Amino acid sequence: MLPALERHGRLDLDIELRDKLLAVSPATMDRLLTEVRMVARGGQRRRAGMSSAVRRSVPVRTFGDWNDPPPGYVEVDFVAHSGTSSSGSFAQTMVLTDIATGWTECVPVRTRESVLVIAAIKFATSLFPFPLLGVDFDNDSAFMNELVVSWCRSQGLEVTRSRAYRKNDQAWVEQKNGAIVRRLVGNGRFVGAEATAALVRLYDSVRLHVNLFQPSFKLREKTRIGARVIKRYHPPVPPIERVLAHLEVAEIDKERLRAMLATADPVMLFTAIRAAQEDLGRRVDRRGAQVTPEEPVVIDLQRFTANLKVRPTHKRSYRRTKPYPKRPTMLGPYEAQIRSWLEAEPTLSAAVVLQRLMNVDQTRFTNKSLRTVQMAVKPGARNRPLRSSMATG
Repeated sequence: MLPALERHGRLDLDIELRDKLLAVSPATMDRLLTEVRMVARGGQRRRAGMSSAVRRSVPVRTFGDWNDPPPGYVEVDFVAHSGTSSSGSFAQTMVLTDIATGWTECVPVRTRESVLVIAAIKFATSLFPFPLLGVDFDNDSAFMNELVVSWCRSQGLEVTRSRAYRKNDQAWVEQKNGAIVRRLVGNGRFVGAEATAALVRLYDSVRLHVNLFQPSFKLREKTRIGARVIKRYHPPVPPIERVLAHLEVAEIDKERLRAMLATADPVMLFTAIRAAQEDLGRRVDRRGAQVTPEEPVVIDLQRFTANLKVRPTHKRSYRRTKPYPKRPTMLGPYEAQIRSWLEAEPTLSAAVVLQRLMNVDQTRFTNKSLRTVQMAVKPGARNRPLRSSMATG
């Protein structure tokens, strides 16, 4: 730009100043122009992000950096229950997935506050069958703040984060967001303490169903040959099997898991999951209306098992929003005449009836109306009114 400015007479610089301008670094330019830019902005300096310093203090960990860690290192992510609008306050589910075993815990949070986030992590720590060693967050400001990061480090947890806009860095927990939370809860909007309590009741049963009885794959190795990626997996087993087989899990924790597995009833878990899903479905249908709490429904276990599907998935029942009016049939004005013909000649065919109708009204009936007449005069339809579904004309 400098030669162009000189060529058009915009600048006239001496040799020393010209050499400095051509050799100056971008950092020096920013430093020298600080005051000028501040005046251009009306005297306000550009403020750095509130949590930028916290983010810089947390090291980045990618998907390929795990290198088969021991049980206790978890990825943490939020799933928002905001429905079709992200405005306002709404419940969220904090999902924590262990890298080594796939053990997953879901903890609902009423709103995005640092104190509630810390309480959710503390509660999830008590649910895992082994002590937590590290947490891997994304760049969400609910995690990347001084309060949450300092508390995690004070508890002896190693804190790492993924790269911004790289969801594959947290592939373990991202898969559970869809396979567990979205599949069982859906995409409705849940607000308030009652909805959060309903989510708590759902996850109390889901955690046992997923971790004790639902097999899942685990990646063993991934090899890239040019543009081709070859993945090999361990045999699918429930997370509890991986915990019991891992050598770094204490024996006392394994005994507690064996007792949990011996007392868990899959049918009762399915029953509790369906009941909680029905409660959440009613809350979505009410669209947040203020209603009095309902008593828990007593479920008939035999009827439940008779209608049991393989995988429980929340799905709202179909309801037609408004009635559709029936269209008048083209044969309506001639119904009495057609019946008189059929009473006089019971064996009269539909083709003959159509021919007589064409003789009566050629503008209304054509050879294309044969199917309509056949449906109306067939033996099963002669004793009831003509069907309105034939009203195509």
